[in-house]
Amino acid sequence: MAITDVELSPDEELRIRTIRYVVMMSIRALLVIVCAVLVMVEAPLLWLWLPLGLVGMAVLPWLAVLLANDRLPKDKRSAFVRHRRRAEHLPAPEHRMIDSE
Repeated sequence: MAITDVELSPDEELRIRTIRYVVMMSIRALLVIVCAVLVMVEAPLLWLWLPLGLVGMAVLPWLAVLLANDRLPKDKRSAFVRHRRRAEHLPAPEHRMIDSE
C-alpha cells in the first residue's frame, strides 16, 4: 500500500468535519441576517423570500449535525486534503551492500 492510500488521521477528519459544520452554520447566520434585512426594507415578494429563508434556517442545522457526525466518504477524502504528500522513491545505493551474515 502506498502512503497516499492511507486514511486520514482521526484528528484531521475531525478538523474537516468541524470546518464543514462551521461553514454551514455561518450560512444559516447569514440567512437570519438576510431575512431580517428583507423584513426591515419591506422587499418585494417578501411572501416568497421569507418562507424560503425560514426553511433554509430550519434545514441547515439538521444537515450540519448529520454531516458533522458522519464519516467522510473514502473516495472523496482527497478533495479535503490541502497538501497531498507523495511517496518519495529512494535512489539505489551506488555501492554494493554487504550482508553481515
